[in-house]
Amino acid sequence: MNVIKKFAAVVALGLVSFGSFAAQEVGTVQVSGAETLGAFEAQVAAKAEAAGATSYKIVSATGGDQLRGTAILYK
Repeated sequence: MNVIKKFAAVVALGLVSFGSFAAQEVGTVQVSGAETLGAFEAQVAAKAEAAGATSYKIVSATGGDQLRGTAILYK
């Protein structure tokens, strides 16, 4: 019984520790007017850096000659 309690405590502490390293969403950005996917990503990266984000995830990109889309920023 004592071994089970210790195991449960270790698992609980591990989950708490893991949760503290998760990225936190800090906002979203809209980008428009890019002519290529590379230019689109460069605009997202610039906006993320300006907002102080450490990473981003592009969630949408659409358009023909003029791309537009959204990205989520994380810290």
